[in-house]
Amino acid sequence: MFAWEKDAARADMLVLVDGLDRETGTATKLRAHAEGLLHRAFSVVVWRRGEGGQIELLLSRRATGKYHSAGLWANSCCSHPRAGEGLAQAAARRCREELGIALDACAFDEIGAFAYRAEFAGGLSEYEYDHVFLAEFDEEPAPDPAEISGVRWMGVRELAAELAEHPERFAVWAFTVLPMAMARLRRPFPRLRP
Repeated sequence: MFAWEKDAARADMLVLVDGLDRETGTATKLRAHAEGLLHRAFSVVVWRRGEGGQIELLLSRRATGKYHSAGLWANSCCSHPRAGEGLAQAAARRCREELGIALDACAFDEIGAFAYRAEFAGGLSEYEYDHVFLAEFDEEPAPDPAEISGVRWMGVRELAAELAEHPERFAVWAFTVLPMAMARLRRPFPRLRP
């Protein structure tokens, strides 16, 4: 039994969806991952302008106690909305819980979505319809060590090179989420907030 199975916060009801992200029901996190049920998820990429205006992305290293992809680098934050919870509200909640970053739901810009499936040890899998969000934030996070074992800001070119040269360092979804974010941040876009 994984430690997260005993944690009440991990017993949230996940939203099951079809291939078009239409709700089909709910399931516990354990059931969704044990049975490989397609469920709604989100990935957040926090970014800032560093020295000289260079765009930097905040990466998080998954805690060693995670049931899969432990110790691997990924985007800033990722999780699942609870049944009845909006995606942007869930993203704000998990950024606060995982990273210690307080942002309003309106600070998150959805830039796309994709579905992926990955098998992990112990018969568990991720089968997610993953919505990708960007959020600008220029302070240092205060991550929860139960969720995140480290963070780092990386420039777009440096990150692209590391993804290509050291793929073993990254969680499987990072190869879709991070390029989506990098491509979007290379183009000027209007901010929805001041």
